[in-house]
Amino acid sequence: MNTTSRYKRVLLKLSGESLMGKQGYGIDTERLNQYAAEIKNALATGVEIAIVIGGGNIFRGLSGATKGFDRVKGDQMGMLATVINSLALCSALEAAGVKAKVLTAVNMYPIGQQYSNDLAKENLGKGAVTILAGGTGCPYFTTDTGAALRAIEIAADVMLKGTRVDGIYTADPEKDPTATKFSRISYDMIYAKGLKVMDLTATTLCKENNMPIVVFDMDTPGNLAKVLAGEPVGTEVYQD
Repeated sequence: MNTTSRYKRVLLKLSGESLMGKQGYGIDTERLNQYAAEIKNALATGVEIAIVIGGGNIFRGLSGATKGFDRVKGDQMGMLATVINSLALCSALEAAGVKAKVLTAVNMYPIGQQYSNDLAKENLGKGAVTILAGGTGCPYFTTDTGAALRAIEIAADVMLKGTRVDGIYTADPEKDPTATKFSRISYDMIYAKGLKVMDLTATTLCKENNMPIVVFDMDTPGNLAKVLAGEPVGTEVYQD
């Protein structure tokens, strides 16, 4: 039986790299369908869900720049990668019986409608999962910054950052076995400790606009529903 969400509207940030699943590249349909099932179950709690998904499973502008790509063109390629992932997730959601829409940061009709916060809110109000693709539409900004910006624009109650790690640690737990997890941490502590939760632009946007963040492991089935129910899953980032 589904519980009621503690939130009315959320922005869910998904990692493009997580879509690789066990393949190590591209889109793993098993992982994609798992995400669609998790999101479908979450919708049953009555929450409105907007999604921003990265493109690191296909192309990263910053890493491309280190290999000789022009940074602006590299970032534009990364934006297109997020559109591919967004279309894949939209298709998986629709196959699962979920109403979903893709809005793009720049005009890409008929691939998706061009983003506006009014259109996003309208779709959310109609019960559609609204996938916001293309980052901010500008180079030199990450999809974390795009997610923070969209969360603020659509007046989300919280930004949920779904990753491969179950929260924020004192160090990278995949590299340092002595790293310890925070259950809650302030924005100022993130700055002071130099923790790599998101890029500084995204973190600052959330701090300055009082947007709480929950970082959690999206790859564990059931975690999204637990976060929405207010269970102590992941790490909550709060304003001092």
